[in-house]
Amino acid sequence: MTFEQLSIFVAVAERQHLTKAAEALRLTPSAVSAAIKVLEGFYNVQLFHRVGRGIELTEAGRVFLDEAKAVLSRAQSAALVLSELGAMRRGRLTIHASQTVATYWLPQRLMQFHAAYPGIALDLSVSNTQGVTRAVIEGTADLGFVEGRFDEPALAARVVGEDELVVVVAPGHPLAKAEGASADTLVAETVWVIREEGSGTRSEFEAMLRAMGFDPNRRKIALTLPSNEAMLSAVRTSLAACAVSRRAVEPLLAQGDLVAVNFPRPERQFRMVRHKERHFGEAAKALEAICLQA
Repeated sequence: MTFEQLSIFVAVAERQHLTKAAEALRLTPSAVSAAIKVLEGFYNVQLFHRVGRGIELTEAGRVFLDEAKAVLSRAQSAALVLSELGAMRRGRLTIHASQTVATYWLPQRLMQFHAAYPGIALDLSVSNTQGVTRAVIEGTADLGFVEGRFDEPALAARVVGEDELVVVVAPGHPLAKAEGASADTLVAETVWVIREEGSGTRSEFEAMLRAMGFDPNRRKIALTLPSNEAMLSAVRTSLAACAVSRRAVEPLLAQGDLVAVNFPRPERQFRMVRHKERHFGEAAKALEAICLQA
């Protein structure tokens, strides 16, 4: 049974006339008659009484008419959904982002997207870089946004923003006024608060230390915490230091609650990631365009 056969049956049943149904469908009467005969013959059921030159629905035809109209209605609804999805009037975009991006960079872009495409629902989940890339690989996220480094052949990445890491301490910390000390000395003699494994902030800072010839494992680590905010809170009330996004710490620096240490500031990039083999939908492309413009 095809949608064309259903459409022909409904047109004939509603008009009780082959020729009028054929005219409405822009088909020949013989094509309409043949479609009805094929439908009746395949299912071995008579749908119409042939009375003289006219036709009437049988009892089976009357029962089937309700079902046929319901099926066609659902098909029309499905076609409308596809049309609206294609025009981005409806839909859903699932996004996973690492903490720094999700808190300090992405919300503004998501609001711009919502203003342009209010019918597209946006679902945002926050994780670390490792969690974000895993979600995109597994298909639980359409797009990911990360600031950390990763090596996943299945993923395509595009740079959409920039940031830098800043080493900060409380105003009363000896390093707050230290000048001329080598980076090695600062790293080795400082107590550190760091992010968890899989965090982009942690991986980027450790990569910079290695590039400087310093083993990150030689650091004196007091705490490992799951967010930038937790690190900053710990450092504000202690003699520890942490490396954190400039975007995350700027308000505290401006208020004088924390001080940036005279230390190299590695630049890093925010990347949008997607699965290479999954369809890159129009909504995802639109969000990428907004991120690249801002």
